[in-house]
Amino acid sequence: MIVTRFAPSPTGYLHIGGLRTALYSYLWARRNKGKFLLRIEDTDQKRNSQEALEAIKKAFDWVGMEYDGDVIYQSERFDLYKKYIQQLLDEGKAYYCYMTKEELDALREEQMAKKERPKYDGRYRDFTGIPPEGVEPVIRIKAPQNENIEFEDGIKGHMSFNSDDILDDFIIARSDGTPTYNFVVAIDDALMGLTDVIRGDDHLVNTPKQIVVYKALGFDLPKFYHVPMILNPQGKKLSKRDGATDVMEYKAMGYFPEALLNFLVRLGWSHGDQEIFSMKEMLELFDPKDINKSASAYNAEKLLWLNSHYMKTLPYERIESDLKDLGLDISNHPQKELLIDSHRERAKTVVELKEQIESIINEPNEYDPKAVKKFLKGEWRETLEKFVEFMKDKELKSSEDFEEATKEFLEANELKLGKLAQPIRIAVTGSSVSPSVYDTMAIIGKDELLKRVEKLLKEEF
Repeated sequence: MIVTRFAPSPTGYLHIGGLRTALYSYLWARRNKGKFLLRIEDTDQKRNSQEALEAIKKAFDWVGMEYDGDVIYQSERFDLYKKYIQQLLDEGKAYYCYMTKEELDALREEQMAKKERPKYDGRYRDFTGIPPEGVEPVIRIKAPQNENIEFEDGIKGHMSFNSDDILDDFIIARSDGTPTYNFVVAIDDALMGLTDVIRGDDHLVNTPKQIVVYKALGFDLPKFYHVPMILNPQGKKLSKRDGATDVMEYKAMGYFPEALLNFLVRLGWSHGDQEIFSMKEMLELFDPKDINKSASAYNAEKLLWLNSHYMKTLPYERIESDLKDLGLDISNHPQKELLIDSHRERAKTVVELKEQIESIINEPNEYDPKAVKKFLKGEWRETLEKFVEFMKDKELKSSEDFEEATKEFLEANELKLGKLAQPIRIAVTGSSVSPSVYDTMAIIGKDELLKRVEKLLKEEF
């Protein structure tokens, strides 16, 4: 059975790079009817944020990615880590190191002066003497010396590192007894039964260290997949300005989770030329071995394009629900489906949709001067006054009703639609922009339409 995980640190909000890693892990587990686990790496108590932790969970809820079982917190497993530290000490695979910070700094300066790679020199590796007084020791693991550490990466292929080039006897427990990142990650991944570890390739440097821990404790290695990073359009590290923001900000900006997941799955993975993927299709087609070896570039226009696709295709109930989340409740509007249909072609985000809908359902407080100057000229007042009289006794409900009555009015007065449509748009929305004028009239209804037209007629331009 495939078992994957997502393991964020609750020191900041969940960004889209993290969400993409979680998505890949989720899809691979679900496709194979396996388990997708969530672990919170909260051993650094000084930097942890409860607010950030809740934001991570909220983001998972929003995009609809369910994890299996309970959330695992590393901060609740310290006794377990101490047990394995003691096991390595007892087996002679780890040792106390009494080197002071000053001694370590001096060693590094000396090595850098000789243009050598700064690393611990192993002076306490086989120490049997009397420990120096007043020094709280760290615990270091005995790393292999002059050995190749090898593994098959599902994306990058065969990886081989010489231990002397990249490792020293690294610390597995600090002087205060707290375990270090690479030590606890290896233990947790092993004990949680991880078969496949999918993570960003910024973790590639950690993998040899974790393999050392795996082997020292006799654990089986999982399959590693190191995913290339998401870069900005200029090929540099993604910043907040480029889009590396809190996942929940995308909801606030009016993006659909379906669009965001579709966007992220394609940032590094593809299936032919297909661009639109439902969750069902992702689950059927995703395989981490097909992830690109090179980095992907964030493309804001592509995300907007995808979002506009989902705007046109998601059911009314979903659009209505998302509008409500942004503070616009149209559930009791008699023309709510027409409200959505008449705007979803032009709106790229739910925020845009909300603004466009509000421009119709809310009576305007002012009128666009450019629209007034361009379209309210000639006999516009006389035309609108005749239109109000003509419509007063009509029974009008649907767009078709308004279209039929309007054409009848135009024919009777030998007018073109343009002479009437733009003044009506200005009366209804305050501008010359709206969906079909017939839909616009049907949305607000006859009484509100005539009220707004009469209000415009009282204005002095």
